[in-house]
Amino acid sequence: MTEKRLDSQSLYLEDLAPGQRWVSATLRVEEAAIRAFAEQFDPQPFHLDPVAARSTFFEGLAASGWHTAALTMRLLVTGGLRLAGGLIGTGGTLSWPKPTRPGDVLRVETEVLEVKPSRSRPDRGMATFQCSTLNERDEVVQVFTGNLLVWRRNSP
Repeated sequence: MTEKRLDSQSLYLEDLAPGQRWVSATLRVEEAAIRAFAEQFDPQPFHLDPVAARSTFFEGLAASGWHTAALTMRLLVTGGLRLAGGLIGTGGTLSWPKPTRPGDVLRVETEVLEVKPSRSRPDRGMATFQCSTLNERDEVVQVFTGNLLVWRRNSP
């Protein structure tokens, strides 16, 4: 896996507004990494064997969706979205419109959809983000719309 890093500052709930966007650094997905992840977590032929994968729905070797999700998380944590206190998810939806392939160069484009301070806990709030993972051809390989806990800057 080859990665380019993008740094950003830690953000609090007060720093967020609907429509804000971030773009992560990039990383290249290697065939060996696809196969290693699949061997450990998703041992299906279309993730493990390039020859067998040709006759499957994917018509070639494809990364597990869970591998794509893990790579997305890495890109977010290493600079795509820096929230004070970390990325603490409380739920969301996940889809994989296209497969991730060996050699793909991924990036994550993140947009704030909604920001809501907590009514019962003044030290935090919730923000809804859409994180779209794209390859070098600008094809969307994953979409995660998730709710994250976000700390307030001057909480009691």
